[in-house]
Amino acid sequence: MDIALIGNPNTGKTSLFNNLTGSYEYVGNWSGVTVEKKVGLFKNNQEKLIDLPGIYSLNPLSKDEGVVTQYLLSEHVDKMINIIDASQLERNLHLSIQLLEYGQPVIIGLNMMDVALNRGIQIEPENLSAQLGIPVAPVIARTGKGCDYLADLVTEKLPPEPRENFVYYGKVIEEAIVNFSRLLEGKTGRSRWLALQLFEGNKYVEKYVQGYINAETLKSFIQSVEDKVRRDCGKSLEQLVFQKRKEKIDRIIADAAIKRNQMKIPLSEKIDAIVTNKFAGMPIFLFLMYFMFMLTFDWLGLPLSDLLEGFITVTLAGAIETVLQAAGASEFIQSLILDGIVAGVGGVLVFVPQIFILFFFISLLEDSGYMARVALVMDRLMEFVGLNGKAFIPMMIGFGCNVPGIMAARTIETPKERLLTILLTPLMSCSARLPIYALFVGAFFVHHKAFIVLSLYVLGIVVALILAKIFSSTILKGESSLFVIELPPYRLPQFQALWRSTWDKGKGFIKKAGTFIFAGSVFIWLLSYAGPSGLNVDLDDSYLAAVGGVFAPMFEPIGFNSWQAGASLITGFLAKEAIISTMNIIYFVPDEASLQGLLASHFTPLAAYSFMVFILLYIPCLATVATIYKETGSKKWTTFSIGYALFIAYLLALIIYQGGKLLGFS
Repeated sequence: MDIALIGNPNTGKTSLFNNLTGSYEYVGNWSGVTVEKKVGLFKNNQEKLIDLPGIYSLNPLSKDEGVVTQYLLSEHVDKMINIIDASQLERNLHLSIQLLEYGQPVIIGLNMMDVALNRGIQIEPENLSAQLGIPVAPVIARTGKGCDYLADLVTEKLPPEPRENFVYYGKVIEEAIVNFSRLLEGKTGRSRWLALQLFEGNKYVEKYVQGYINAETLKSFIQSVEDKVRRDCGKSLEQLVFQKRKEKIDRIIADAAIKRNQMKIPLSEKIDAIVTNKFAGMPIFLFLMYFMFMLTFDWLGLPLSDLLEGFITVTLAGAIETVLQAAGASEFIQSLILDGIVAGVGGVLVFVPQIFILFFFISLLEDSGYMARVALVMDRLMEFVGLNGKAFIPMMIGFGCNVPGIMAARTIETPKERLLTILLTPLMSCSARLPIYALFVGAFFVHHKAFIVLSLYVLGIVVALILAKIFSSTILKGESSLFVIELPPYRLPQFQALWRSTWDKGKGFIKKAGTFIFAGSVFIWLLSYAGPSGLNVDLDDSYLAAVGGVFAPMFEPIGFNSWQAGASLITGFLAKEAIISTMNIIYFVPDEASLQGLLASHFTPLAAYSFMVFILLYIPCLATVATIYKETGSKKWTTFSIGYALFIAYLLALIIYQGGKLLGFS
């Protein structure tokens, strides 16, 4: 049995999914966090629960919302759970009515009753159930309260099928529905729901119906209904459908909800007056970012990374060397394992504590409700460059990884803004770049680590905004959309949810180190071990040096004219973490020195900063390029994303390095 979970964004839908299935999915506080349907199994049996993206209506505005309509049109669903925010009952019921009209059994999960009470609204679930004619189960999705009862209600009992004619739309529309049913008779079902979706202008449904009715006939039919409605009611067809639903919702709320006077201003509004203030909002955001980087690179992350580095490079490497010598392993095998695998993979893994601290802090901001406020704060600036605040959400997700950030652009309504967001999200500094920053700031900027890293993150945002303005004014002209975002109430995050979210983000880093970086380290070591003259050659005579040397002269104007830097940047296209593993392999690190110490002989502080800027902006990694192609379906735009990023990276690094030299920086 297939059961669909559907609801508005920020109603606790994904938290409910986790409680009902026992499996974890990413939880956030903005529209578009679930960009594809996700499937789990109920804990009390093996029935499937499909978690669909958060939507406000079955008439989609974005590709993300279109997943739900397409699912209802093309897939089989036995029952539906419609989760509703009790504090936003009127808005949520618009979707509920459309689901009732679909005709399959629906069960309401009435969530956030506590939030409603704090806002002076008391909902009577029994009255709401009687008005809708379907079961209503009060739940608190974040804590799991009431979820077992809802699961039993959904999986053990067969709820009644809702009345398809739940709302009476007036004589003209009702007659049009009957006539439409005759056109579809014997071809497909759900004619009433299909008709109403057509009258609302649902393009997905229109395309579906054209498989049964000639496009011209369908267009003529809808136009005739539109003309009758305008003549008799003075409204458009879509406006009349909305009006009739709203009248029904008002009657339901009058019977099921009791509103009391709210004597005090909610805490969320008091906090928002500060954090979304047009003057204070941006400084507060930057301060939180700076605090996050101080935790990551200085106060907490650095000592933990130092402990892990000592364990890997001394304890673990020493133990492995002892075992290999005892086993009589050849010099080749010892060098491969110690100088290739341990140095390459270990050099990346030492930054795991810093990665997890960063992800924990980001998860904290997400789960508390603050991230939606960041989008609101950024909206004024984003609008100036041709986007809106919603586009900043994929960019923020891109701080973790550019791939899900690009996929999150599906939530953006207009094609122009969606494409623009996809092209610019790779400029956001993802976690894969973090080990490189940690290595270089620890070597060259010991007293200003957090500030230097913050400057790189801000630089990525600034460059993205400038390019957005240029692109939207030239190659991507088009109509901009209005920014509408719901601000969820502030919540105290649960530690279990925070840890799960942190682990979900961070496990990909560990997995990549254990698979891709492992294989890459072996390959890089082989290139450094072999050369035209044979095996076990000097590094400067290796194949890796030959490859890096081809590109080295091009990097001289931006501060790093060495084959080692050139070779590292090449491997960075496969994965940015591979830059660290490559450096650990190709820079000879004797027992008494560290990689950070040896970098000082190859880079100056100015060249180091130029190198980090280049890493920030130059070509996206292979996985990101593949995602850009998948989301755009265009080789042209994929190639453009690589080309413009490489050009901008080189230009800015050139300006920083040459400008710094002119100003006397070394």
